[in-house]
Amino acid sequence: MWKLVSRLFLTGLFTVLPIAITLAVLAWFAVTLEAVLGGIIQWLLPEGLYVTGLGFLAGLGLVLLVGAMMSTWLAQRLFGSFEAAFLRLPVLKVLYGAVKDVITMFSPHKERHFASVVAFNWPGTEVRMIGFVTRENTTDLPGDLGAEDVVAVYFPMSYQIGGYMLMLPRKQLEEIDMPVHEALRFSLTAGVSRGGPSATQSPAAPPFATNTGE
Repeated sequence: MWKLVSRLFLTGLFTVLPIAITLAVLAWFAVTLEAVLGGIIQWLLPEGLYVTGLGFLAGLGLVLLVGAMMSTWLAQRLFGSFEAAFLRLPVLKVLYGAVKDVITMFSPHKERHFASVVAFNWPGTEVRMIGFVTRENTTDLPGDLGAEDVVAVYFPMSYQIGGYMLMLPRKQLEEIDMPVHEALRFSLTAGVSRGGPSATQSPAAPPFATNTGE
């Protein structure tokens, strides 16, 4: 009886937790915008004109404005100069770099940096690693780092913000017919995530189908 209750409780808990955490983050974001920008707006407006929620709406408008500005060349150059100066500060450089890496990892624009999903067979073993081609043309790199048949491949580490970038011969890579966002989610969650098209596969099936040609 208790085993059944425990199993049902854990099932309900792990079903509710992702929703609760998501709503908590959104609520925190809304409250923070209201507290910071709401106070400024309330100070600027005549007494009696402020309505609760104006700070949150102003925050959303500010985020949209920044997004629109960052689509221009001038804003990108100015932000790049500011970021370069910011990264010269010893302590803030580490903190800002870590936060930016976390956010960039889940950015919808991250796919633009990945040309394709590939599988790399570790030499002498049957181990296969999922990687993302970040640069297909490496002939302009100094020394012997790049070559006409060498590509840059990024291998992310599961549950960690980081990874490895390897320069590999194109012939050692096998392109995988898998969307970048799905392959990235699969890699970062150590294969636990089964979202997207792969969710319909049986548990014994691999997350992608390949043909080695051997």
